[in-house]
Order: sequence, then structure tokens, then C-alpha cells
Amino acid sequence: MEFIKSINVGLRFILEICVLVAVGYWGFKTGTGTLLKIVLGIGLPLLLAFIWASFGAPGAGRQLQGGWRILLEVVIFGSGVVALFAAGKPSLAWVFGVVIVVNRVLMFVWKQ
Repeated sequence: MEFIKSINVGLRFILEICVLVAVGYWGFKTGTGTLLKIVLGIGLPLLLAFIWASFGAPGAGRQLQGGWRILLEVVIFGSGVVALFAAGKPSLAWVFGVVIVVNRVLMFVWKQ
């Protein structure tokens, strides 16, 4: 069982990376000029990574708790799902969203 729990924690990290990739993909696909593509495709994922590293990551100095933590997770991980929908990848967005929810539920149940 410990092995499965470890896989779940590893999956969480992969999902964090996937959020950044999904938002970056949306940014490059949506941007109409080179500068806007760079801002949306690189800048927005960097901003999300900074926010997550500051307030949501396990080693964050000012890690949020309770309802604020849940809100942060909904915003960060939800942005990846919304980005995939907006980029014209609804099937991938649904799968990604379901995996995020299952992962989070397991993290709650296993107190990870």
C-alpha cells in the first residue's frame, strides 16, 4: 500500500507540471502576436509556478491551510483544465480534471 501512496504523491507532482504545460499550450495557441504568445505561453505558467511554490507546494514558506488551500488548488489546477477546454481539447480536459479530482481525494483519504 505504501508503494501506491508514493505513486499518488508522484502523480501529484506530474499533475502540477501538466498544469503549467496546459496553460503554456493555451497561451501559445491563443496569443495573436509574438509578444502576446510569449507573455501568455511562458509568463502565465511562470506566474502560476511562482504562486504555487510560494503558497501551495509542500516546501512553501507560507503554505496556505484549510479553505484557502482548497481555493488555491481549485484555481491552480482548474486553470489547467480550463486552458485545455479553451485550447479546443475538451476530451483531454475532462480526463485531466478527473485525474486531478481522484488524486486529490486519495491525498485527503491517505492524509498525504
